Amino acid sequence: MTEVANAERKSITHTASSAERRPWPRWAITLASIICALALWEIFGRNINPVFGSYPSAIAVAFWELARSGQLGSALYDSLRPFVIGYALAIVLGVPLGLIVGGSRAAGAALGIYVTAGYAMPLVALVPLLILWLGLGFAVKVAVIFLMSVFPICINTWAGVMAVPKTLIEVGKSFVAPNAVILRRIVLPATLPYIMAGIRLAVGRAVVGMVIAEFFTTISGLGAVIINSANNFDTATMFVPIIILMVMAIGLNWLIGWVERRIAPWQAEIAGRDRE
Repeated sequence: MTEVANAERKSITHTASSAERRPWPRWAITLASIICALALWEIFGRNINPVFGSYPSAIAVAFWELARSGQLGSALYDSLRPFVIGYALAIVLGVPLGLIVGGSRAAGAALGIYVTAGYAMPLVALVPLLILWLGLGFAVKVAVIFLMSVFPICINTWAGVMAVPKTLIEVGKSFVAPNAVILRRIVLPATLPYIMAGIRLAVGRAVVGMVIAEFFTTISGLGAVIINSANNFDTATMFVPIIILMVMAIGLNWLIGWVERRIAPWQAEIAGRDRE
């Protein structure tokens, strides 16, 4: 009886210690981090001159005023239209271009240098030229967003194709598989994490391109809210579109990660992230 009681006591102690060692879920850590950051910002932000900074409660009031007047919804709609089209075009054209450059030695030698140069080039300097070509309206905004986001997608896809083990391709060729089948069954699944990483990187550049386009062309959308509030020294209102853009980028990153987990669940299993 004593041995049985000791064994049960050890089992209970082991279970309790395992529960104590169980790590916090990621969402709880993220939520705690956000709450701490907002609390510190609120405390120290109140001691700053409103012209030079703001704090969360004042920004929330400014957000409510913009939303109630309808100005925020209209500005968000004006910004999202070129963003969605430019970003979608970057994905549609960037991924195939990266596959071509990475999969063909001749295409890599002929086009790779332009892709690398386009990524390194200060695209902001091209905005005045794009305005001369496309005017000040919707088309130039789409073009700026597209050019800002297409090169990260293309380069990451290119790197993914180059990282595919040659042994896998040789296995496909040994079974006399056509190039189209090798691309669809071997290259694309192996390259998918690189493609999704490129699409994630392009989110930030697309958001920056959207704001740049609104600054340099017809001042509209969220960029107009930033400029007008800055000119009026209304710092709290100026922070509203900035925070909205940050939240939008975070949300898109989460959405892209969710899509990746759905279309390539084996990647999470290989990395061990499915147990987190």
